[in-house]
Amino acid sequence: MTDEFNSQLQNTPDQAAAVRRTALYTVLAQVPEGKVVTYGQLAELAMLGRAARWVGRTLSQLPDGTRLPWHRVVAAGGRLSLAAGTCSGAEQRARLRGEGVLIMKNRVDMARHGWRPEQACG
Repeated sequence: MTDEFNSQLQNTPDQAAAVRRTALYTVLAQVPEGKVVTYGQLAELAMLGRAARWVGRTLSQLPDGTRLPWHRVVAAGGRLSLAAGTCSGAEQRARLRGEGVLIMKNRVDMARHGWRPEQACG
């Protein structure tokens, strides 16, 4: 996929952005219930390099009602970056707690809840 992915990135900017979003969404859709991933990890797993900020911006533009598990994406060190007093922050916390994710001091324990896809493969 790497060669195909890189060749597609050389197309028009709109096409390249669509390829990047598709790669991001494909990986995000795989994050299992009860697990979280950081913005940076998500970028790396989607082969987007060091694009944590781009991941955050892209996820902030998801349409209402999306089925993608955006709430499973956290900042470095397991910090919840969406403010608790906002609708999206409250929704993220409620969804994570509903999946059994423990939140303490605005953080998720990455050792316990962090997604490591290499473990899922054996």
